[in-house]
Amino acid sequence: MKFCKKRWLKSGIILVSSLGIVLSVFPSFADDNIDNLQGQTSALESELDGINKDILSLSDEISTTEMQVEILNGEIARTSDDLVEAEKNENEQYENMKSRIKYMYEHGNATLLEMLFSAENMADFINKADFIENLSEYDKTALDDLKEIYKNIEDQKNTLETQQDSLLDLKDELKKKQAELQAKAKETSTNLTDVQAKLEKAKAEEAARIEAERLAQLQAQQNGGYDDTITNNGGHIDASTTDVKLLAAILQCEAHQDYDSLLAVATVILNRVESPRFPNSISGVIYASGQFEPVWTGRLDSVLAKGPTSLSIQVAEDAINGARLAAVADCYYFLYAGSTNRPGVNIGNNLFFPSW
Repeated sequence: MKFCKKRWLKSGIILVSSLGIVLSVFPSFADDNIDNLQGQTSALESELDGINKDILSLSDEISTTEMQVEILNGEIARTSDDLVEAEKNENEQYENMKSRIKYMYEHGNATLLEMLFSAENMADFINKADFIENLSEYDKTALDDLKEIYKNIEDQKNTLETQQDSLLDLKDELKKKQAELQAKAKETSTNLTDVQAKLEKAKAEEAARIEAERLAQLQAQQNGGYDDTITNNGGHIDASTTDVKLLAAILQCEAHQDYDSLLAVATVILNRVESPRFPNSISGVIYASGQFEPVWTGRLDSVLAKGPTSLSIQVAEDAINGARLAAVADCYYFLYAGSTNRPGVNIGNNLFFPSW
């Protein structure tokens, strides 16, 4: 018995020594070291998630800005065409006025006198005299009106171009921020990868240490010892009078004054109201940020102040009561046809299409 006890003690000493040697092979990673790495991982993942959300938000903002630029390009093209037409009308009026002045100069006052003396009675005489007096005044007024129209269109074009420049500057600034965030995301992702690698290494070494303890403990059990402290923790749309007037006004701004052209735009707007991708009210759709050029250029307010045309109001009421233009029944967007080569349906010089 004495010999066996000594042998057991000797085996115990060897076992403890062996356990010390085995455990000394593995670095000592305290729980707070793994916890620290897990905390860093969580913080970096949260930071990366925030950066990615910011990048996504900026991408949406850039997309909206690009859409606004394209819309403004269409409006600038439209006003350029209107300028050409206004200048043509002004030149025609001017040429007609010159022809009348030339005729009166070449034929002297005889023709005018003949016109007066051909009057059948006093009332006819007074009418012809008024006509002669108002002829030159008419030419001057008509020419002045055409010049005013030309100037207004030119001012509108200048305003649109200024807004376009501002949007392009904004787009550049947003893309710069996006590039900065992408660089930061890349750096954060690299740091996260490094920390995750360290964490995996720490977990692997901790697992190896625990396994070494388990094997040593198993050997201890086989030699008569036991440690029980080891654990393993591992249709019809409801609308107010204000909505009808607002819808009529935006239709008047965006379409020619014919029924189909107006109803096509109304169909797009009410398609948006009925879609979960857009605001669910007429005012919400019309005043959504960056969607309709007349909103941010002031043209909509001008029409609202004067009051929409009776045709615009009629189309708005019909659309609210369920009328839609079948050709654009699946469309949610439109642009001035002269500014784009997109595929779509051309109605009244507006091109309609389902998606941007």
